[in-house]
Amino acid sequence: QVQLVESGGGLVQPGGSLRLSCAASGFTFVNYVMRWYRQPPGRERELVAHISGTGDITNLPNSVKARFTIYRDNAKNTVYLQMNSLKPEDTAVYYCCAAAYSRMGLQCAYWGQGTQVTVSS
Repeated sequence: QVQLVESGGGLVQPGGSLRLSCAASGFTFVNYVMRWYRQPPGRERELVAHISGTGDITNLPNSVKARFTIYRDNAKNTVYLQMNSLKPEDTAVYYCCAAAYSRMGLQCAYWGQGTQVTVSS
């Protein structure tokens, strides 16, 4: 049974930090690219971080690159998103996904249930 379970969300003041975790089970973790997405209220889901199976390649959009870090521990089947200097506009539900390449390109095969991050004073 495949599972992705996110944790670590919550309420934080602007300028604060949070570390999100996504624990995977039921599939060969190292074989999958892992991604973090977020969906702000009333907006579409957007990609915020990407990491290769071995962890040596990461990509983050310019909007978060200086503040967020993605990393993974393949021994623990877990991917993390360290978020620093949080802003109110980072408020969203954050989701992790396990992605694999297919004829359609890189696509998320599995999704977590999401964890709420609220940045507010």
